[in-house]
Amino acid sequence: MSITSYSFLLFAGLLLILYYVIPRRWQWALLLIASYAFYCFSGVKYLGYILSTTICAYFVSLRIWELKRRQDARLKLHKDELSREEKKAYKAAVKKKQKAWLIFALLFNFGILGVIKYGNFVVSNISGLFGASGEDLFFQLTLPLGISFYTFQTMGYLIDLYRGEYEPERNFFKFSLFVSFFPQLIQGPISRFGSLSKDLYASHPFDGRQVSFGLQRMLYGYFKKMVIADRIIAGLTTISGDPSAYTGAYVFVGMIFYAIDLYMDFSGGIDIVIGLSQALGITLPENFKRPYFSKSLKDYWHRWHISLCNWFKDYLFYPISTSPAMLARAKKMKAAGHEGLSRRFTVYTATMTVWLSTGIWHGASWNFVVWGLLNGFFLLLSQELEPSYRRFYERFPRLEKNALWNSFRMVRTFLFVSLLCMFDYYDSVSTVVRSFVSMFTSFRLSVFWDGSLLAIGLSAVDYWILLVSLILVFIISRIQEKGQSVRGLIAARALPVRVIAWYGLFLIVILFGAYGIGYDATQFIYNQF
Repeated sequence: MSITSYSFLLFAGLLLILYYVIPRRWQWALLLIASYAFYCFSGVKYLGYILSTTICAYFVSLRIWELKRRQDARLKLHKDELSREEKKAYKAAVKKKQKAWLIFALLFNFGILGVIKYGNFVVSNISGLFGASGEDLFFQLTLPLGISFYTFQTMGYLIDLYRGEYEPERNFFKFSLFVSFFPQLIQGPISRFGSLSKDLYASHPFDGRQVSFGLQRMLYGYFKKMVIADRIIAGLTTISGDPSAYTGAYVFVGMIFYAIDLYMDFSGGIDIVIGLSQALGITLPENFKRPYFSKSLKDYWHRWHISLCNWFKDYLFYPISTSPAMLARAKKMKAAGHEGLSRRFTVYTATMTVWLSTGIWHGASWNFVVWGLLNGFFLLLSQELEPSYRRFYERFPRLEKNALWNSFRMVRTFLFVSLLCMFDYYDSVSTVVRSFVSMFTSFRLSVFWDGSLLAIGLSAVDYWILLVSLILVFIISRIQEKGQSVRGLIAARALPVRVIAWYGLFLIVILFGAYGIGYDATQFIYNQF
């Protein structure tokens, strides 16, 4: 069920009505039923995947906690009988058992994800080395809805539990809701149990302002997705579909088109998800913070797909960089006289591991592997250049607050990020390289005024709609960047202004949304991840 379809709107509307009509103590149960119904719409045959993750994580969490409970009870009972060394040894033994259970759950669940998402990629590459056909050696598996998101969220829960951050959820059905909460299944965000569970299991009285604000955010998400993203995708598909014909200036146009399409598609979907959740009284973490206002690549990744970046930081970067093996290796380097290298070793290794993993998470292809490694490399390069940046701004202190200079930094970052995104929509690394080189060898400026851009699937009307829509998004983003709430500002106005603003946006979506023969709103870009 696409969240841009009439069936989803009917589904969400009926859910909202029932949610506030039934006794509040059963609201969480209704959400569980709705979540599994939504999942079944994507295919009942995929139900086994999410059930396997839920059952495994539930019982492993109870086992990890039971070991901790028994440990505490025994230490309390024999506190005067055991020596400090005996207590330490006993705790270490218990921790080892807990870790074994955690590793089992991680291998089991990431194993499922790995086989489904990366099995064909791995086998095809191995078989290619021996001149065989990967398709003959492996079977085709369709990616179940939201498997990356609910796997990462559930494994984060187990790791936090192992670290002792909270007690496990003992109600199996409530835990199932945490894993399967349907708005997050499409494209996240990835939530933490400590914050999400409070809202999921609580009773929520009807709050007209919150419901209204949630629906308004959904409407804005539909605007970004259907008016902008699903319109510009036609031109991008034409350019990327025939890279040998569309070179030079077309590559640059496609690069900009994809950057716009990706953000409007992904953030629009997140707006719909967070908006619906807000209407239900449930707060989900923000996943975007106006990333195209970033002044550096580091700043960009603090603003883009925030929940995924935080997941990798907390569960991969820090464990690797602070592991005993890494610290011991760094200590040996320092003792050997390589102090500078020892300081960098743990951070560099952890950073490149994280970005390799991030690239692999995004897709099973060499394009994403290269994309991830390039992001990691340039982030580390920027880190190495930070002393030079500081000296530069010490010499020219006024530049830090200069609007023109900061605008240049934003445009520079936007273009750089757009360039890296070429690995996403071209079919191979070699195609990306050839297309990139063509921007310097066969760039025809006349493409921008000789009517060529009207022959890639977009009409003059489409370009005007895109221009006006992007200006509107820019104005809204500027207001938000100043810390103001656009919905709050509109809500403070007189009723006629509120009606014109929201009814006007509704009409824009209805009149200018991308529909027509062959239109398929079911495929958000991040569904594939």
